[in-house]
Amino acid sequence: MYWYKPAIKYTAFCSAMLITLSGLYSCKPDIRETGAALKYFDLKKFIHTDSARLSKQQVWVTKMVSHNQESAQTRKLRITNWGRELDLFAASDINKPAWRESYSIQRQGDSVVYTAKDPKLFTRRLMIQQSGNTVKKITIQNATSNILYQSSEKLVYYPDSLYLIDKLQQVKLLGDNRYLIKGVISK
Repeated sequence: MYWYKPAIKYTAFCSAMLITLSGLYSCKPDIRETGAALKYFDLKKFIHTDSARLSKQQVWVTKMVSHNQESAQTRKLRITNWGRELDLFAASDINKPAWRESYSIQRQGDSVVYTAKDPKLFTRRLMIQQSGNTVKKITIQNATSNILYQSSEKLVYYPDSLYLIDKLQQVKLLGDNRYLIKGVISK
């Protein structure tokens, strides 16, 4: 994502405005449960561990980035900071003490689905598919809205093969922006 910089002034302005307008969500401290076992899948720990593994392996990524389904750019590169690259996934962690009873849990075969009971929660749905103790796929749906804007994200992560970030921002007076980032991981 760091190499994709078209219309940087417009994007920087919109990003700063969105951060300012939505500030209350990000001002909350990152309080996590400690001591007792976590109620939900520890997404933050998984992403942190997998980021370290990918950094150590120095894998190649064919990365495609597009804005509003136009001006798609594709590059093959090595990501040096996987923690930053997968930050949106880690930010979707649902293990906060205040949210202990905020998600319903459904087990469906090899999958566990966590669904928000409160539509105001940022992470609306988190699905983890496993084979034994190995995570095969993570799917996340995030959404937030206020009187000035709406934002939705679909995040998909297949360890060792692919990550996908599909984000739609609808800002009153500024219009819609859709960002699509797809990274195909190869060794």
